[in-house]
Amino acid sequence: MVANMTEDQLLVLVIKYLKESKRAALQEILDELHPYDFAQLYKGLPEKHHHKFLTFLTPSQIADLIQELDYDMQIEILHKLGIERSSKVMNLMDNDDLADLLNELSVDKIQEFLEAMKKEDSQDIQSLMSYPADTAGGIMTNQFIWIHANQTVRQAVDKLKEFASFSESIYYLYVINKEKKLVGVVSYRDLLIADIDEVIEDLMFTRVVSVHVDDDQEEVAQMIERYDFIAIPVVDENNVLQGIITVDDAIDVVIQEANEDIEKLSATGKAIDFNTKAVTAAMRRLPWLVLLLFIGLVSGSIISGFEETLEQVVALIFFMPMIAGMTGNTGTQSLAVVVRGIITNDTDRKTVIRLIFRELRVGIMIGITCGILIFLIAYVWLGSLVLGFVVGVSLLITLIVGTLAGTIIPLTLNRLGVDPAVASGPLITTLNDIFSLIIYFGIASAFLMQLQNL
Repeated sequence: MVANMTEDQLLVLVIKYLKESKRAALQEILDELHPYDFAQLYKGLPEKHHHKFLTFLTPSQIADLIQELDYDMQIEILHKLGIERSSKVMNLMDNDDLADLLNELSVDKIQEFLEAMKKEDSQDIQSLMSYPADTAGGIMTNQFIWIHANQTVRQAVDKLKEFASFSESIYYLYVINKEKKLVGVVSYRDLLIADIDEVIEDLMFTRVVSVHVDDDQEEVAQMIERYDFIAIPVVDENNVLQGIITVDDAIDVVIQEANEDIEKLSATGKAIDFNTKAVTAAMRRLPWLVLLLFIGLVSGSIISGFEETLEQVVALIFFMPMIAGMTGNTGTQSLAVVVRGIITNDTDRKTVIRLIFRELRVGIMIGITCGILIFLIAYVWLGSLVLGFVVGVSLLITLIVGTLAGTIIPLTLNRLGVDPAVASGPLITTLNDIFSLIIYFGIASAFLMQLQNL
């Protein structure tokens, strides 16, 4: 029934069942939906129906729903449920998602929820909350299945069946010794094709790729991408297995880091979305823009310094925005390439040198092409070889400088341990405006005598 319905039709039907209190009919619809669909349905409902909708859901369905919503809606649901029902829902949530949610609450509220939960779950959550949010420990889950090397395939399969609903991922079983140190890993596929009485020690891989609890979450996501893992184990300094990170959490990290880089590249610094209030959005943009405003005043002082040149050759003004704009554009392009490359590649000395020379060649090729085009345009339009030469050479040099600036600045910041995304598009553009004006008017002043004949 649900498969052939649009979102709007589904929403209308759900509202109808809520008004008529048709719990069984609504549950038939909900049984066909994924957790993401729950979330979209909840968001689409008028707020007056939210509470009744929640009363029609099972604790397990509410747990799935909460994990698909943003923080504000998660808190809204917890308040509507109350402490007693919320604690039942929390016991069913993935520990890593629950830890992230509780970390945003006040200390008193956290304690209130933890005390209402099962003791074992409460201890697991507190353990996860002890790690910084942007580390492997902060995004891992401690809901996983482990086995011993001396167990048989039959015993491993039995344990897998017993704890399948508990574990967030059953694709890998991690082998530990008596000290709980990670010594091997065996995949679910290996268990399926192995003889039932075979010993795990004969099947497992002993070269286990793992991450440390203090590793940055971005490095973890890169590890999962490099090895095409569905999950990766997390260990402490003694190689004791602490948890696992699944690929869906790695995807969340990639999206989060990409959003942060976009925010920095656009010089906003913090998240601004469709729902951000105008005052908040303005306050988040203003600091960078005010800084760039003062840097931009340097451009004005450069122009005033070449006032005599402009008075004598007014035609130079026409090409000024083009020179500055093209330089900023090519710098921003290089910046985007470098920031993306730093995320996915190791930036050793050899790689950096190769990248700089590659971008230098790119800048030269772009500069020659655009320089020749603007030379021809200036010559045909104004009939002056000298003006065409000045504009063409200026564009050639500024495009090379702009490309190198967009490459070297983020690489330098990265080498200094600063996030290269702070070398934002507006900053690169403003600096390149200054470079381009100096080069343009410098060359024009050198040929001032010839240009005066225009």
